[in-house]
Amino acid sequence: MNGAVLYGPRDIRFVERQDPTIVESTDAIIRTSAVCVCGSDLWPYRGVDPITRPTPMGHEYCGIVEEVGSDVRIVKPGQFVVGSFFASDNTCPICRAGYQSRCVNAEPIGALGAQAPFLRVPHADGTLVATPDIPPDDLIPSLLAASDVLGTGWFAADAAAAGPGKTVVIVGDGAVGLLGVLSAKQMGAERIVAMSRHEERQRLAREFGATDIVTERGDEGVARIKDMTDGLGAHSVVEAVGTQESMLQAIRSTRPGGHVGFVGVTHGVALPGLELFYAEVHLLGGPAPVRRYLPELIDLIWNRTIDPGKVFDQTLPLEQVAEGYRAMDERRAIKTLLVPA
Repeated sequence: MNGAVLYGPRDIRFVERQDPTIVESTDAIIRTSAVCVCGSDLWPYRGVDPITRPTPMGHEYCGIVEEVGSDVRIVKPGQFVVGSFFASDNTCPICRAGYQSRCVNAEPIGALGAQAPFLRVPHADGTLVATPDIPPDDLIPSLLAASDVLGTGWFAADAAAAGPGKTVVIVGDGAVGLLGVLSAKQMGAERIVAMSRHEERQRLAREFGATDIVTERGDEGVARIKDMTDGLGAHSVVEAVGTQESMLQAIRSTRPGGHVGFVGVTHGVALPGLELFYAEVHLLGGPAPVRRYLPELIDLIWNRTIDPGKVFDQTLPLEQVAEGYRAMDERRAIKTLLVPA
C-alpha cells in the first residue's frame, strides 16, 4: 500500500509502505474510511519536532475492521470502529481512572502511521469502539473527528470544568479550539468566548455555540476578558495552542479558583512559579484520554445531536496528502480530511 511519510521539514510524500499485519494477538487491522491531518502533525512538518528518518504520519482514523488477532474478543471483522490516537488496554488502573492516554501499556498510533488505507491498531478491544451499524457517508467526518479533535476539545472543556452558569474562554481557533466551543456548549456553559482573528473560524465558532468573539491576544486579550467578567476572569479556560503566549494568556484570563484545561502540545512553555502560585487556578491537561469519551461522543454524533465534522473545510484524496499539509500550514484550511482510494 501507499501512505504518507515525512522525510524532512515540509517534505511529506505519498509513497509505498509495508502492508500492516497482525503482530500481537490483541491487534486488529482496519481499512480506513477516512483519515486527516492534525494540527499537531504540523510541528514535525515544520521542523520544530525534528525527525531523523522517514516517518509514517497520521493518528486520526475510523474504518472497517478487516482482521483481528486470536485474543480479540469484543471487536469483530465487519464492524465500523473509531479509535483514539493512543492505543490502550482499557483495563489497567490508569485506564480505569479515565486516563487511557497514559495507559501503562499505551502505544502511540502516530508511530504506526494512520494516513494510509490500512492500519494496525494494538489493544483492539481496549482502543476501538464500534458504531451501532455501518454509518451513512455524511456521518463519517464527525466520527473521524471523535478520534482526536472532538475528544481533545471535550477533554479540555471537561478539565476546565465547563458547565451551567460558567463563562468559558477558548484560547486557540484551530479544530481543537473550535470543538472546545462545541463541547462547552454541550456541557451547558452560559457564556462562551472564542479568541480568534479569522473570520471563517469566528463564523464556525458562533455556529458551534460561541456567544462572544475576542480578537485581542496576549496582555490585551487578557484585559479584554477581565473587562467582560467584572475584573475577575473566566471560570473556565481552554488552552488549545501550546505556546508560551497562549498558556500564559489562558492562566491570566482565569479567575482565582477557576480551571484551565490545556491540550495544546506544549513547545517552549515555562511557567513563572510565583505568578502561578498567586494565580491559584486549577490546571489539568495533556494528551486527551479520548477513549474515555468515545461511547458518549459516538452516541451524540449517531443521534445527530452534534456535527463536529464541520471543522473539515477541505477534503482531498489521500494521495494528495502533501497539499493537505500545505493548506493547513498556510492556514488556508482549518482541517483537511483525506479519503483513501
